[in-house]
Amino acid sequence: MLLSALSLAVAVVGARAQTASSFPVGVIATGTMGTTNPPQATMPTIINQGSMARLLSINSIDDFCLFAPPDPNSVIADTEQEEVAWCTQPRNNARVIPDGVITGVSFLRTDFYVQLMGTGDFTQIGIQNGDEGGELDPHGATGAGNPIGGNITTTIADGTDEHIAEWMEYISYNQFCIRACTWANSTYSAAAMCWHELDVMGCEFVMPGTYNAPGIFETCDADVAYPPGWYPEVENGVTSYSSFAQYFTGVYTGGDGSATPYTVGDLVTPSTVAFIPSSSNCVTQATISNGIAASLLTAGASGTAVPAGFTSTPTTTGGTAPTALNGGDSNSSSGSGPGTTTGTTKLATSTTAKATTPGTGAPGTTPATSAGSSTVSGSSPARRGVSVGYGDSGEFAAVALVSLVSGIAAVALLA
Repeated sequence: MLLSALSLAVAVVGARAQTASSFPVGVIATGTMGTTNPPQATMPTIINQGSMARLLSINSIDDFCLFAPPDPNSVIADTEQEEVAWCTQPRNNARVIPDGVITGVSFLRTDFYVQLMGTGDFTQIGIQNGDEGGELDPHGATGAGNPIGGNITTTIADGTDEHIAEWMEYISYNQFCIRACTWANSTYSAAAMCWHELDVMGCEFVMPGTYNAPGIFETCDADVAYPPGWYPEVENGVTSYSSFAQYFTGVYTGGDGSATPYTVGDLVTPSTVAFIPSSSNCVTQATISNGIAASLLTAGASGTAVPAGFTSTPTTTGGTAPTALNGGDSNSSSGSGPGTTTGTTKLATSTTAKATTPGTGAPGTTPATSAGSSTVSGSSPARRGVSVGYGDSGEFAAVALVSLVSGIAAVALLA
C-alpha cells in the first residue's frame, strides 16, 4: 500500500543542449554575483585565509566548498549573514580547508540535485565547539541571502560551471549537509527541492540519504528524495502532496499599523520523511586531501602565488559532463520516490500529478496588503541556533501537518 501510494509515473525527457537557457526556469541563478566574490569559479587561486569571498563550488568529493564563519569560535545562528567560503582546493579566492578537518564525506549525484553529507572538526573553520549549527540559503530574512552575497556553482549539471539559484546548507561543529538543486519539472521545482524553511529539522530530515560514520569517503549515484517536508497522497489515481509548517510565533503589522499576533504550527512533528533515497554505484576512497602544508593555512595566512603543485594559470573549472546516473539507458518508476532512475535523462511526472509546488509561493515574501506597507516580526528556534543532526525530539521545531497550499501561506509570514 505504501509503495503504491508513493510511486510516481515518469517519462523520458529529451536531450537538451548544454546551455543555461536550456535549463528549466528557476534552476540557473539570474541575480548578480556577490560583491566579495570573483566573477567566475576559478582554480587555482592564491591562498588567502582572511578572504571574505562567498562563492562555493560543488564539483566532486575532492573539490567542494562550505560556508562557515570568518572568525574563530563563532556561533552559526549569530553569523548567518557573514559566513564565508571555505574550499577543499585553492579556488574562488576563498579560504582553504586544511587537510584532516573533514573526516568523512558522501558525495551524491541525482537527477535533480547534487548533495554532500559529511563529518569533521569544524571548530578549525570558525565554528564554536558544541554549536549545533544552523541553516544557510540564498534567501535569508531580507532576501539578500545567508550569507549575504553567497553564490554556488557546480559542474555536475552539464560539465560547465553553472550558477545555481537554489541551494541550502546545514552545518554544525561536527557535521554538515549541503544541496544544490540542478533540475526541475512542472511538479518538482528547484525551489521545492531546496525548500529552506524547515531550518530546525536537521540534515537527515531535510536532506535524507545514507549518513555514514566518520571515516567513509564515497561518491555515489542516488535516487531523488521528495522535496523537504512533502508527503505524497494518491486519491482516485491523482497524486497530491501535503506538507507542514515549522513552528513560529510573531506579530504581523498591517499597512494600517495594526498588529496581529500569529502562531504557525503546533506540537505535532512527522516521525520521518516520506522516502529515504538509496545510493548506488558508490566508489570509495581513503580520504580527501589538497596536499597543502598546514603551516600555509593558519588563520590570516596569505600567499603571493598559487600553492606548489597547482598550475600557475587560473582557469574556470568546467569539465566533462557527468556520466550516466545508475548506469542504465531508460528511466523507471519501480522505486518509491520521485527520482528512482536507471538512466541518464531527467524525470517528468505524470500529467495527473498536482503541479503546485512550494516554489510557486515566492519563498520569503509577506502577504500583500491593500494599502501601506506591512512588516512581520517574531522568533523561531530556527533563528536562534539549531541542531544539524537528526537526534532526539528536542532538536526539532514543533510543526503541524497541513495542506501544501496552507503551508505556503503560513511560511510566507516568515520573511
